Amino acid sequence: MAKYTGPKCKLCRREMTALMLKGQRCLTDKCPIKGKKKYPPGPPRKRRAKMSDYAIQLREKQKVKRSYGMLEKQFRNMFKRASQMKGVTGDNLLSLLERRLDNVIYRMGFASSRMQARQLVQHRHVMVNGHVVDISSFRVKEGAVVAITEKFNKNAVLEDSIKLAKAVDSVPEWVEVDFEKKEGKVVRLPVRADIVDSFNEQLIVELYSK
Repeated sequence: MAKYTGPKCKLCRREMTALMLKGQRCLTDKCPIKGKKKYPPGPPRKRRAKMSDYAIQLREKQKVKRSYGMLEKQFRNMFKRASQMKGVTGDNLLSLLERRLDNVIYRMGFASSRMQARQLVQHRHVMVNGHVVDISSFRVKEGAVVAITEKFNKNAVLEDSIKLAKAVDSVPEWVEVDFEKKEGKVVRLPVRADIVDSFNEQLIVELYSK
């Protein structure tokens, strides 16, 4: 499957915000957008034209899409599904994105970034309800038990991620995690209030509704 393999910090600079593509390292002082490069990629300009409404909507869509590590076709299909569900389309979209297996692993603290979580899934180190799942976009349902396989249970990378998760206490309320057993449970579906990221999903709805 196609994926972005370029420099991650370049994407953060393009959106002028930390997309957490490197996990908690994006919050350190080494982040380019917090240093000297407080401008988008390309030669710095003294004056930049005011962004149109379309440009603002596009940038917001790109920010959300890149945060979850998705390509355009995947993201558009996700939006189409969200628009067919009952309720607010923007809220439905974010809820579906949060339920992706790679994101659930990341939220539970078993990976320090969504990209690292995606590698765990693709390398068959993750089980859902006792069965190995190697599809990152697998949509986790309410009540599902997500666990790390026994062969990867003592891995140093996993242990480091768990230590970091405990230190920052970032596990959301919609999941319960047992770090000793290396497993967690989705106790309820995520809602908009559970997502602390500064997304403006209404701009995405307006963009795709044109």
